[in-house]
Amino acid sequence: MSNRLIAVAVGASIALGACSPRATSDPRGTSAAPDTAGLLVATVSVNAPVELPSQLYVEHDAVIVARSSGVIDSVAVDLGARVSDGAPLARLESADQELAVAQAEATYENTVRLVNRARAMTKAGGVTVADSEQVEFQHTQADIARRKARRELELTRITAPFAGVVSARYARPGRFVAAGDTLFRVTETGPLLARVRVPESGASAVRVGDKATVVGMAGPTVPATVQQVAPAYDAASGTRELVLRLGPTSAFLPGASVTVRLGSRERRVVSVPRDAVSPDGFVLVMENGRTALRPVTVGADIGGGRIEVVNGLVSGERVARTAVVTR
Repeated sequence: MSNRLIAVAVGASIALGACSPRATSDPRGTSAAPDTAGLLVATVSVNAPVELPSQLYVEHDAVIVARSSGVIDSVAVDLGARVSDGAPLARLESADQELAVAQAEATYENTVRLVNRARAMTKAGGVTVADSEQVEFQHTQADIARRKARRELELTRITAPFAGVVSARYARPGRFVAAGDTLFRVTETGPLLARVRVPESGASAVRVGDKATVVGMAGPTVPATVQQVAPAYDAASGTRELVLRLGPTSAFLPGASVTVRLGSRERRVVSVPRDAVSPDGFVLVMENGRTALRPVTVGADIGGGRIEVVNGLVSGERVARTAVVTR
């Protein structure tokens, strides 16, 4: 647990003591039962959009690794370069592979002549069937060796798997790499997508094609459309997964943290006082005189000092007021 979360727990425990009946001035110390202490988690009706945190991504975002061992001979692109599908990114030293291909090609051409001669002589009765089959086998083996040599040469050439932008570059000329070492990362520039899990109270009427709004950390807002809707609810969280596609925009980049606003019809939501949720997204749940730190996902601010909790709490539970001490 991080120092920040420990501070949250300590602060919340202090708040719990303040809320506990034993912390009152009652000289008998026999105030209300422990399950009435703390802040109540309640269900309320709101007429506001569902607000959920998300992170933008693209369908194609790949780490490019070395497919064979060798020394990097040249690098064709730099960080931020736009590349097309199949564009060269880098090349390993390939003199040995090129010689192997030349040798394999020469051997193959020789077996082609031998097999053609054997076939003609077999028809004339000058070669036994066994000898002809042996020449055919040698020809097949030479073809396999030729294709293998070509493949080894191809593996020294690093290319882009799709059109996009070079979002990371680790390859450097002269560096020795082993098969599997990371060389580049290539990311599509669009379309941008956002994945969210909407609680059942707000997801029942969502359909493919519904409109939404995506708000960035710095304020830019762009429209989005629901592209995919999960056919079932997740039993563990009581949520339904949606994938939204953002409209054409240059305001966001893949990986950006955003808030998705979806719908505005009346719905029933679980809410808690805002000061019961730490900045890290944790609450201190009170039960049977004990407390437990629990992660939650918050949604919209519903006014009156309360905030929606998308998942992590249920109505009727009680939580402590958190007091965060920064590191």
